[in-house]
Formats: sequence, C-alpha cells, structure tokens
Amino acid sequence: MSVTAIVGGRIVPVDTEPIEAGTLLIEDGRISALGGSEVAVPEGAEIVDAAGKWVLPGFIEAHGHLGVHEEGEGWAGNDTNEMTDPVTAHVRALDAINPDEQGWRDAIIGGVLAVNVNPGSGNPIGGQTVALKSWGGTVDDRLLREPAGIKSALGENPKRVYGDKKQTPSTRLGTAAVIRGAFVEAQNYLAKIESEAAKPAEERKPVERNLKLEAIGRVLRREIPWRQHVHRADDIATALRIADEFGYELVIDHGTEAHLVADKLAARGVPVIIGPLFTSRSKVELRNRSLANPGRLARAGVTIAITTDHPVVPINFLVHQATLAVKEGLDRETALRALTINPARILGIDDRLGSLAVGKDADLCVWSGDPLDVMQRVERAYVDGREIYTYDYAAAEGVFARP
Repeated sequence: MSVTAIVGGRIVPVDTEPIEAGTLLIEDGRISALGGSEVAVPEGAEIVDAAGKWVLPGFIEAHGHLGVHEEGEGWAGNDTNEMTDPVTAHVRALDAINPDEQGWRDAIIGGVLAVNVNPGSGNPIGGQTVALKSWGGTVDDRLLREPAGIKSALGENPKRVYGDKKQTPSTRLGTAAVIRGAFVEAQNYLAKIESEAAKPAEERKPVERNLKLEAIGRVLRREIPWRQHVHRADDIATALRIADEFGYELVIDHGTEAHLVADKLAARGVPVIIGPLFTSRSKVELRNRSLANPGRLARAGVTIAITTDHPVVPINFLVHQATLAVKEGLDRETALRALTINPARILGIDDRLGSLAVGKDADLCVWSGDPLDVMQRVERAYVDGREIYTYDYAAAEGVFARP
C-alpha cells in the first residue's frame, strides 16, 4: 500500500491547534496520521516537502449552483429553477449537474474541494440539494450526501416569479401559505402510511406514492434539513415561525439581515450560511448587505458558513470573502471554520470532511502560505488521497489530473 507523507509544513487541522513543521500521512485515500516529530514516515513513502507552506482541509461551499447554472451557456446551461409549479420538492439538483463545467476546476484552484449544489430560489419549495466532491468522474462518483436538504425560498424571489404569472404566491403571506400547505399535505401523507402500516397485513391497502410529499416527509422526520433562502429579518422571523410549527431542522441560507435577529437564531441553534458578500445591493432585500455581518453573527453565538452562491460570485473567491470579513471584524479562527468544519457539520458530512483528523478522507490542500492572505495560492490539492492539482510556477498555471 502506497503512503504519501506531507512533511515540514504548518498543518492546520481546524478542530485542533496548528502543528508547526508537522507531518501528515495519507494511506488508502484517508489520513492515517498527523502530528509533529513523533510521526514516523514509513520507508518508501512518497515525500512532499511542505516546508514554509500551510496544509489545510479542503474548503466547502455550502450553498452554490455549480454545474446546474453553467457559466457562459445561457439558457442551455441553466437548470437552476423548475419554475412551472410553486412546489417542486421532488426535483433533484443531482439530475442537472454538469461535472465537466469549468467552475469545478475554478473551485479546486480556490481550495474548494466539496460543494453543496442547490436548486434555485424561484419557487417557495425548489427541490433537493446534493453534496459532492469537486473532483471525480460522474456526479454519482462524487456523492457525499444526497439529498443534503430541501431548498425553500421566502421573500422577493417567489413573490416576483409567481406575481408576474398572476398566480399564487404573489405576496409574502402567500408564499408562507404555500409552504405551510405543503407541510400539512406531507403530514397527512405520512399519517396515512403509518395508519396502513399499523393494520394487520391482510387489511393493508397500498398508499399511492407521491414524490413531492415523500421528500417533504423526510424533512418532517428530521432526516434532512430545510434550507431556507431568506434575506430580510422579517422573513427570517417567518422561517423560524414555520420551523417551530412543524418541528424540522432549519438552516438559513444567505441571511443578509440575520444579525438583526441573531439572538433568536443562536437560542434555537439555527446556523446561517451567509453570503454572497461580493455583490452590489441589487434588490431591496440586500440593502443591509455588509462584510461586517459574518462577524456580528459569530459574536452573537451563531454558527456560520460563508457562501459565494456561485455563479453569483466566482467560487474560487470563497476564501477572499472570508479574508475581507476578517478585515471587518470576523475572528480569523472562525473564518477558517466557516470554510471547513462548520459547513461540513451543516451538511452532515463532518465524519468525512471539514477538518484534518485520522480516519477522515484525505481531501486537503497545500497552500503557499496563509490562505487568508490574498497573495497565497493552492500549490497542491488532494482528493481521496490522490494529487489532483498542482500549480506550475514556470508555466504560471494549474495542472489537473485526469478524473
């Protein structure tokens, strides 16, 4: 069995203290050891000299549209929203992802080795998200968790989409009503299934399958989270209200004004995937967008992850958003956690990714220096222990392995 030893670098496990001049061993696609001088490098191991460099887990984009909203392809490459019905809980982002889109390579260049791909926010209930690795063969080969949640939207987007069509929902109260109605239907569907299952076998009747209600039922059973697209503080209050009514696991996506209700989010343990942060205030909901908001949320005790909402902001700029959030008051350690272990836990993939630890997948990057310094770059990237990217300084470009 081959062993790769990354030696001499500053290893940043994220969940534990950094290790100076550390050693990290990779065997069979996983991290087999990491530490200081006590870690022995096996004879015959491939040695990677990381002296003067930083070794970190791959970053995780917890909310993006990579592969379903292809850049530069126009309508032909945009499969983000199935805006023919306000409730499309049964559609799956997995079925529309192009694994060969250039954005996946951009992700790796920026140290992003896993992405949660979401449907869009045109519908009150938009569909099922999927967590994938950034490199591999087909999307099925890259799967981390599917579904990783169901996307839902409050606020301007569904109001605009269906208001223009002169159909429900054309208001905020209509959007909330559509979501509530779908949850009630799903409750009734689950109750019918449970009722039939409780009968003697000879008396049971098959319940006609409903893919929409099956998907929403998984949220009600707390098997997957409800991923709530929401910006304004009053809409966040509505998201909390509906979650309290139906008892599901809630994640706030975007959360532009989440800092205004941070105490309520912290008290409930509701995380916020905040961003994108490199945008203009292109609609009313974004008038309070600020790079200071991640720090405000974190100081209030809210668990945060940072998102580019790719392609709204190019995914390779994920770390730069964190850097400028640090400039505006976010703690450095929290910033790195917001790119790694926090999104991993929100997505339910922290048993495999998000930090450097023995037994976890060897998905990591060797940076030229501190990743929060915009002048530093990824020099090597590994997925499942395989080196899939190197930066060629002579050619001034990155070189990718074949999937």
